[in-house]
Amino acid sequence: MSNEKTKFKRKLQGAVVSVSGSKSIVVSVTRRFKHPVYSKFLTRSKKYHAHDEACTAVVGDAVTIIESRPHSKLKKWELFTINK
Repeated sequence: MSNEKTKFKRKLQGAVVSVSGSKSIVVSVTRRFKHPVYSKFLTRSKKYHAHDEACTAVVGDAVTIIESRPHSKLKKWELFTINK
């Protein structure tokens, strides 16, 4: 993909938790934020379904995913890079 197309797309980093089928992965993205009242740092995670065209990602890989066109009902992200 060219840089002009990817610079406006959202990027998320996370870990692959499941290879859920042909050309599909599930990525868990963790974020930390400060509670507005109690000033404690909280950790929340969310799972995203992503498209992996070459089927290269395995469970445990650190990956970067970007927004894309909808590939299916749940897959609206695609694999950008595998961070070693």
